[in-house]
Amino acid sequence: MTKFKAEVIPAPQAPETFRLGSAANAGGRLVDNDMWKLLKLAGDSQYNLCVAGDPIEGVAVTLDPTTQDGWAMGSVQKTGRRYATCDGSQAAGTGAIAVGDYVVCGTVVAAGTALSGTIPRPAVRKATYQPGTTEITNVNQIAAMTKVALHPWRVISIGDDGAVGDTCVIERV
Repeated sequence: MTKFKAEVIPAPQAPETFRLGSAANAGGRLVDNDMWKLLKLAGDSQYNLCVAGDPIEGVAVTLDPTTQDGWAMGSVQKTGRRYATCDGSQAAGTGAIAVGDYVVCGTVVAAGTALSGTIPRPAVRKATYQPGTTEITNVNQIAAMTKVALHPWRVISIGDDGAVGDTCVIERV
């Protein structure tokens, strides 16, 4: 008998339009191949691709082929659920991720290169400092945990055992 698994469903909040990329030129604009990648706020009305270890602030869900003032324009989904690929721990990129773990951006696919697979899945890593569960011993740890707590995405379903390469579903809490 097939087991029940949480599915990716339409987000309760509509995506919002922003400038997408690192600069207002052809080399800095995000393109169609960057859809479904993880994003972070990068400037005034601007989101750009996360790097490994960044808290997840949104996902690129559409990209407009036209530009505005040199910028790529597109939609950022900041709520809901997304398929992702388990990528180990934030610090080492090894080990397993479990249901309930808060996650950050994992290994990044280069700008302009599409995510692979029939269902594009960005990589996520288990955040080193889990909100509400980690003993904090210094101010740097407080800052790292606060970033995750302000942009909380966590695993709600795992395909197998959460090892590197497994599929999971993440949800904005």
